[in-house]
Amino acid sequence: MKSYLAAAVQMTSQPNLEANLAQAEELIELAVRRGAELIGLPENFSFLGDDREKVAQAATIAERTEAFLKRMAQRFQITLVGGGYPVPATEGKVYNTAVLIGPTGEELSRYQKVHLFDVDLPDGNIYHESGTVLAGQQLPSVYPSKELGNIGLSVCYDVRFPELYRALSQAGATVLFVPAAFTAFTGKDHWQVLLQARAIENTCYVIAPAQTGVHYARRQTHGHALIVDPWGTILADAGDRPGLAIAAIEPSRLEQVRQQMPCLQHRVFF
Repeated sequence: MKSYLAAAVQMTSQPNLEANLAQAEELIELAVRRGAELIGLPENFSFLGDDREKVAQAATIAERTEAFLKRMAQRFQITLVGGGYPVPATEGKVYNTAVLIGPTGEELSRYQKVHLFDVDLPDGNIYHESGTVLAGQQLPSVYPSKELGNIGLSVCYDVRFPELYRALSQAGATVLFVPAAFTAFTGKDHWQVLLQARAIENTCYVIAPAQTGVHYARRQTHGHALIVDPWGTILADAGDRPGLAIAAIEPSRLEQVRQQMPCLQHRVFF
């Protein structure tokens, strides 16, 4: 593993596939110009709209999204995470899918979101992800990159379930991705502290691309795409507008923290 720059992209996606991909391409290119070699896109980056439209267009969205990710990775010679977009499943539903794509355009890892966001919030917003999304059944795998570290994927609501990240760290993960479309209501209280907790307890870097602003039907997301180091220190924060969080991923820092706080070696229960 070498020292390198990583970027967490922050977007305001809408129910417009073409416009979203254009916005993503612009931000990827900006991140590359700033030196990033590992770049993550947020949940719903290619489509954020009505659930019925999402299901109806899922085949097209999935095909166009995966072609886009492979093209971007090849064009800029980067490793790219596209995390969460709909892929047709059974029962008239979709999988909320995240993928890791390598510089030659090959798919390195794929994860279908396991924890679905079925929540009635005090602000009156109701979310029922399982109405159109089929939950994945497999823990995400860890992709071992000699240059970028061991990369583990997750998606948004997963961040509230520490056992998933413990499984990733036990499998050797050093870099954890949490692409999200976190609600504004919960994000102001929980987003940062949850990401810091996942970084601290697993002594891993956490890269969290995010959605921000107002979307369809007045849905509002929190923003603040973050990169967090293994000590829990916020290295970069994209604020509340579309843009980037960019920071260095340092193997020496990872080794230092794991030596100072070897909690992964002190586990008693699994």
